[in-house]
Amino acid sequence: MRSPRRMAWRSRCRSWRCRALGSAGTASSLRVKRRRLLMVGGPGGQACRGEPPQTRSRARSQRRYRRAAAGLGTAGGGWGLARGSAGCSASSVATGVPTASSSSSSSSPADGLFVTDYFTRTPRKLSPFRSFASIELFHFHIPEDTVIAVWNLITFKEQGGTFGDHCPDRSITVYFRSGAPSVINPLRTHFPRDTAVPGSFALTLTWTLPNRTTGVFNVTSPLPGDWFLAAHLPKDEGKISVKGLYEECQYLFQPQLIVQRLVNIAVLYPGYASEQSMGPHNRSCLYKVFVPSYTSRVLVEVLRCRGAEGCPLWLRVRAKAPPLHNSTALDCREHAPCQLALDLPFWQHWYYVLVERHPGAPGAVSFQVIVQLTDCSRPSLSRPPFLPSSASMNMPHSFGSAGGLALGDSPPPASPNGTKRPLAAAAPTAASAAGERCWPVRPTLRNELDTFSVHFYIFFGPNVSVPPDRPAVFVINLLPVLDSGGVLNLELRLNVSSLRGENATVFGCLNHEVPLASGDNASVTCETESLAGFLLSVNATASLGRLRIPYPQTGSWYLSLRSLCATEHGFEPCTNVTAEVYLRAYLSPCINDCGIYGQCKLLRTNNYLYAACECKAGWNGWGCTDNAEAFSYGFQLLSTLLLCLSNVMFVPPVAIAVRSHYLLEAAVYIFTMFFSTFYHACDQPGIVVFCIMDYDVLQFCDFLGSLMSVWVTVIAMARLQPVVKQVLYLLGAMLLSMALQMDRHGLWNLLGPSLFALGIMAIAWTARTIRRRHCYPPTWKRWAFYLCPGALIAAAAVLLYAFVETEENYFYIHSIWHLLIAGSVGFLLPPRAKPAGRLGPLPRRKGCGYQLCVNEQEELGLVDPAVASINSICTS
Repeated sequence: MRSPRRMAWRSRCRSWRCRALGSAGTASSLRVKRRRLLMVGGPGGQACRGEPPQTRSRARSQRRYRRAAAGLGTAGGGWGLARGSAGCSASSVATGVPTASSSSSSSSPADGLFVTDYFTRTPRKLSPFRSFASIELFHFHIPEDTVIAVWNLITFKEQGGTFGDHCPDRSITVYFRSGAPSVINPLRTHFPRDTAVPGSFALTLTWTLPNRTTGVFNVTSPLPGDWFLAAHLPKDEGKISVKGLYEECQYLFQPQLIVQRLVNIAVLYPGYASEQSMGPHNRSCLYKVFVPSYTSRVLVEVLRCRGAEGCPLWLRVRAKAPPLHNSTALDCREHAPCQLALDLPFWQHWYYVLVERHPGAPGAVSFQVIVQLTDCSRPSLSRPPFLPSSASMNMPHSFGSAGGLALGDSPPPASPNGTKRPLAAAAPTAASAAGERCWPVRPTLRNELDTFSVHFYIFFGPNVSVPPDRPAVFVINLLPVLDSGGVLNLELRLNVSSLRGENATVFGCLNHEVPLASGDNASVTCETESLAGFLLSVNATASLGRLRIPYPQTGSWYLSLRSLCATEHGFEPCTNVTAEVYLRAYLSPCINDCGIYGQCKLLRTNNYLYAACECKAGWNGWGCTDNAEAFSYGFQLLSTLLLCLSNVMFVPPVAIAVRSHYLLEAAVYIFTMFFSTFYHACDQPGIVVFCIMDYDVLQFCDFLGSLMSVWVTVIAMARLQPVVKQVLYLLGAMLLSMALQMDRHGLWNLLGPSLFALGIMAIAWTARTIRRRHCYPPTWKRWAFYLCPGALIAAAAVLLYAFVETEENYFYIHSIWHLLIAGSVGFLLPPRAKPAGRLGPLPRRKGCGYQLCVNEQEELGLVDPAVASINSICTS
């Protein structure tokens, strides 16, 4: 048996869970660190009087651990958690609080476990922003019960495989959003009509070192689930650079995530009170309670609060994550009873309750915490502690705490000291008749057609009847990760004939994770203190309403439809009008498929898919609808004609080649002129486009024709033997086709064959110069009027192509490139080879001293070969 004295000192001791402070060393460690801290008598290190020696030694070791943890710096990883002066809760992190265990387990110290997790991503090259398709997207997952998340943002430069110390400093913008990718608009363009733009956090990184910079982004009590980071460089001037011409400066971005989460948070079961005690050196206590579906009201109450100065406590409540300093709060010292009510709570989520001591309040504080949930299907009653209906069926199987109940457990028996006991159902409030009543939620049928092409069909729809006395509620379920990369579209069309002449308006409220059921039936807003939604309205004048939400958050979206009639005093509920509307909800990759001036692209980052528009012809915006910088139709037509008709300059080289009997060369020039013309007709960004075959085929033939034109021209200038020349032509065609298939935009695809052909020409000219003992080509007129002008024209064309061409001047600079290249061919193509002349007399063939004679008639078979002819023609 235990002695009364031992029971006395154990009853005075309270067990606490305390957070171990993170260190900078976690930024370089990939393993999960677990710290377990047992504290007795509060984190201040003062144990209860009468405690045994082993408890005092444990308290001394805890004080040594706290002093060691407080001495850890934050410079190594760029982040840290400040240690608070009051107890074990950090004053700079409002939610990093100790969890007070219930008095039923106070006989033995409770274990407090903090886990630090580390996540990293592979560095990626950033691109200048043009559209959302040019950003780099990173996907992270934050676990539940996370008290702090720290993103370490590392950026460095590279140039030619080494550190880019000489690269210019370009600012990097990083966006953060929970649940879905950020909808960003750095160019301040206009969004399409009826588009809702969700908000996000933005951070700009500046360079602190020549080739490296690091930024830190801390989020206290982040929402659990998916988090997305988007990063990009500022928009550039649009210069078109030849790949491989010079070493490009690359800006690489690597985000790292460090989270610290608290496990074994005490769970409050609805309807049961738990007695707690906060020691003089403790500052706060944290609990959580699960809110199932069809809950209209959450009531959190602090009872029997006793302290040296009344009830010096703050009560804070927040959904999904531990409370912040700006969360819903109540000062228990000024409000009696200390009750905090939350109407329209989020369904199927945890609610966190923080009980915090006033700064400077002395002594210990004892209190009770109770949470009551109101089932909106039973508006006059609070949910009983054990209701085998939706309350239990929607409850998760594990609460994550030893004090919680799993599905199917029996009610906890009342403890001997009476710390837990069920309370009677609360009396209905004034708002319970309307605000706490929920209406039936009609589900939708999900039909997946393709990636980000999902239709949500309504049972017995799509025509929906909206009664005058109650709203019609529908639910749209978006799957995690799979649906957040598209656009949620909602279309509402009113059947005007159903109004019967009444001035009625149908309002639709689209809310995330909870339907809006306002107590004011005439209210036309979709917002409350803790809930914000999107409003649609249709009437006899404007019978069509649309709503588009790019990158929607996943989960359940609830649409509530109500019909209100306009009067002199505003909107009032209609009496005998049942409006009929056509409802269409679907998920699409992009808004209106990006229109005629854009292309909807399906992008992927690791295992996450998302879609974005890539605009053209000067159009911008999320749906390519902003025409502030758009090209006019006349400009598009002019640019297309310039690029196409400039290829007519190849007609003179073709004529020169045919006149000089260079038929193979002329065929190559005709091939180049034909495919270059139709490739540029198909390559235009606007609506003046004409494609005779697949774009990729036209591009390949255009590039191949351009390179073959250079190749055959230089080989023809070498004046090789016909057999050697034909072999080189065929070999060049095969090698150039292979090179273009490997990389069409590389520098060596153009430079390599040209240098090789020039080398062959130089060897051939050098051999002729040595054999003839004078310069080749021999005449100065050939050098002055043909070779030098042709070489200068070709060099000017290459310089324009490599250093002057940009996206803005592409139309006329590239047209000039066509003219110069075709003109240089006309100058460089060698003249026709001179004929060798008439053959001289053949040498006499003598046989045995006789002259060989040939009879022409005999050769033609006109005479008998046995008859000798006197009239023979003797050849010499």
